[in-house]
Amino acid sequence: MTGLLENQNLTLTAVRLAIAAAFVTFAAANSPAISTVSSATPQGPDETQLLQDQDTQANADAEQARLDREQEKKDREQEKVDRMQELYDDGRDALDEEHYQQAEQKFTALAQMNGPQTDAALYWKAFAQDKQGKRDAALSTIEELKKSFPQSRWKKDAEALEIEVRQGTGRPVSPDATNDADLKALALQGIMNNDPQRGIAKIEQLLNGTDSPKQKAKYMFVLAQNGSSEAQQALARIARGQSNPDLQRKAVEYLGMFGGKGAAATLAEIYASSTDPSVKRAVIHAYMVSGNHEQLLALAKGEKNEDLKREAIRNLGLTGGQTELQQLYQSENSIEAKKEILQALFLSGDSQKLAQVALEEKSPELRRAAVRNLGLMGAKATELQTVYARETDRGVKEEVLNAYFIGGNASGLIAIARTEKDPELKKKAVEKLSLMGSKEANDYLMELLQK
Repeated sequence: MTGLLENQNLTLTAVRLAIAAAFVTFAAANSPAISTVSSATPQGPDETQLLQDQDTQANADAEQARLDREQEKKDREQEKVDRMQELYDDGRDALDEEHYQQAEQKFTALAQMNGPQTDAALYWKAFAQDKQGKRDAALSTIEELKKSFPQSRWKKDAEALEIEVRQGTGRPVSPDATNDADLKALALQGIMNNDPQRGIAKIEQLLNGTDSPKQKAKYMFVLAQNGSSEAQQALARIARGQSNPDLQRKAVEYLGMFGGKGAAATLAEIYASSTDPSVKRAVIHAYMVSGNHEQLLALAKGEKNEDLKREAIRNLGLTGGQTELQQLYQSENSIEAKKEILQALFLSGDSQKLAQVALEEKSPELRRAAVRNLGLMGAKATELQTVYARETDRGVKEEVLNAYFIGGNASGLIAIARTEKDPELKKKAVEKLSLMGSKEANDYLMELLQK
């Protein structure tokens, strides 16, 4: 009986303590006075450190969330840019194939996105409408272009198209028109060979007319092929932007192909004066075509626009500019830029520099990128073995395993599986061996089963 009473008293005491604790918690939450006293109570060192760690983690999480939102925004913007370029390219291809209804649909969709190519989209939409015999629709589209973009470089082309539409009957173009363009190109070639001045004047007249993009590209090619100074000057005028942006980019492309040394100064002038990223990219591509390492290096060093900087670095790799890329890697501080340089070194085939970076670079992220590219190049087993043996970062070691797997190097994976003390890395090596299907890999797997 006494024990029962004692148990009841203990139970009541526990209940009373629980109620008291709940009351204190409630009062502290609702009473400023109690809250102030409570907050002023000294805290132990462990509790203080815990709160500080929680604050630090909360700040880190908030910062990461902000960075994630910014990246999402950039990704959405890039997706929109890519989609607009895709619509433009598809529309131009449809025009070249004389699929005018499809072209109209593509350019209509592009115009509705209200991007930087809207004026060009309206011009080509009107062009496609005219080719289908939609005379009133074409005139309406031209009027929209002139009203919405009074300073557009497509306005002159639109006005020429407007005159042609008003004078025409609106009948669809004949599929045989392409043959006429071929005959024109042959005739222009003959005139350019015998009387360049007269031929240039005719080409410039045709380029300012309303022929299709495919036809105009042929006229431009005839102009670019001619080696006379007059032809080069005419090409340079177009490349500087005296025509619509499409013709400007095409002229820049041909300056890279046919311009020779004299074209480098013109291209540099165009790059410096243009505000159109697509024109700047065309110049970078022209430098790549002409193998101009010096100008590509200058742009990779000095360009502030990250997209254009990456474009210059990538094209430097495509031209085999290994010396320039190595120099750029030493002077660059940005991790992202250095990763782009490593990719360019891969494109240029410089496995020696990649192996050096994999061994000596302080940043694990960059060492991983270097090893990844070595794997894609089928790096020598000795290079990867040295990297793995010296490496302390798990992520880089895993990249070496991936590199062996991509290169089909079963012996490298087996060597790691035999000696690796880390059970997780050993397991990853064996997993990759199990997927290779080679005799050497299968023999080792049988060896494991017999243990």
